[in-house]
Amino acid sequence: MSDIAKTDNKYLFQGFAPLLNDGKYELTEQEYYKEMMMSFNVKLEPSGHRFEVEENEVMLDAAIRHGLSMQYGCRNGVCGACVGKVIEGEISYDNGLPSAINEAEDAIGQVLLCRAKAKTDLVVEVHEIGATNEVRIRKMPSRVVKLEKLADDVVRLYLKLPDTERMQFLAGQYIDILLLDGRRRSFSIANAPHDDEFIELHIRLVEGGEFTAHVFDGMQEKDVLRIEGPFGSFTLQEESDRPMIFVAGGTGFGPIKGIIEHAIQEGIGRPMFLYWGARSQEGLYLNDLPEAWQQRDNFTYVPVLSGTKSGDQWLGRTGLVHDAMLADFDRLASYEVYASGAPAMVDALRQGVAMKGLAGQYFYFDRFEFANETK
Repeated sequence: MSDIAKTDNKYLFQGFAPLLNDGKYELTEQEYYKEMMMSFNVKLEPSGHRFEVEENEVMLDAAIRHGLSMQYGCRNGVCGACVGKVIEGEISYDNGLPSAINEAEDAIGQVLLCRAKAKTDLVVEVHEIGATNEVRIRKMPSRVVKLEKLADDVVRLYLKLPDTERMQFLAGQYIDILLLDGRRRSFSIANAPHDDEFIELHIRLVEGGEFTAHVFDGMQEKDVLRIEGPFGSFTLQEESDRPMIFVAGGTGFGPIKGIIEHAIQEGIGRPMFLYWGARSQEGLYLNDLPEAWQQRDNFTYVPVLSGTKSGDQWLGRTGLVHDAMLADFDRLASYEVYASGAPAMVDALRQGVAMKGLAGQYFYFDRFEFANETK
């Protein structure tokens, strides 16, 4: 660039188009600094998608800006959902390694996209969400058509949209229920996209939870709820050829149910393993369903109870569900793992699978964070 003159917060450049009447190109100060910044090209594997990231721009922000969709959660470097692997090139972090990436992971090229900035052109291996161009987030009314008590502390809620509406969603995503005071409550969709006459939610009674108490004690069929969605990146990797391990804690079974039903509907023949953990047999509130799935050659079901007593008639696995799953596999480098449930379970599993060789980009999770009732 040449012949730069600053007048009234405008930078005037000779020789650029479009030209003003005096033969000069006018930029605002903000536009000038953008022109002066470097940019880098990023190629994503295995999709081959490419996008441009500006100097000092976070990679995840750039990808979203270009219409690409990938797994992410907190976007503040804590949860580790947006992990990828740098195949070529260099990145940097403003304030050292984020808490979700350790030095060993950094040494083998793993990168947290919500905090990383490009220093060169890049090739990055990362999980992208499929079919997002068909998924539109909308607010809409829904009507309660059925309340089914599955256990003392679990209700299956069926919601119906207006007759002319259907919600397009990916198996494993979630919706927000919009409360009258502006608060939101998030629940995973427990049915598969091909079975979308109703939206199915599995809701557990939370101690001190105002909304879940209302579901159990006050909600009636024909009540109208306002919802928004779908959201989330906990979805099936349909293009993968890896065996799948699902680990569910309690009502974390809901989104995993939707994913498995979708995989079956699509005729996916990869090996599937489901570990479902609960305190008691009642907590396995739809046990007949995975028992039926197990009749398939490629499906293995392992229920695990953590609260058995000496007099219980339980002959299955006991202990914590993530410990049971980790005990059954010596190496996990060739698998992909889907985890859904309490944060403590998800976090413990994430550490455990990494120690058995699973790269971070093949660990997909849905952490059930309970809402603060004051928000």
